[in-house]
Amino acid sequence: MVFVKSWEDFEIAAENMYMQNPNKCRYSMKYTHGKGNLIVKLTDNVKCVQYKTEILPDLKRIEKFTGNLMWSMASKE
Repeated sequence: MVFVKSWEDFEIAAENMYMQNPNKCRYSMKYTHGKGNLIVKLTDNVKCVQYKTEILPDLKRIEKFTGNLMWSMASKE
């Protein structure tokens, strides 16, 4: 599995993947304390988009993205 280099590319790819097939998409986050890495992953069993970060400002972006994604999943549209 390949990691996307920039947050903007990950966000666009993940949103497009979710909009194409919202019923099959899965979202996960994994924090590795020893390495200080946060890995964000969205998959639909065919494609997989991942982003890895070690810097704290990206956490705010990830939090906002996760909130928007959860809102999309919970809305009736």
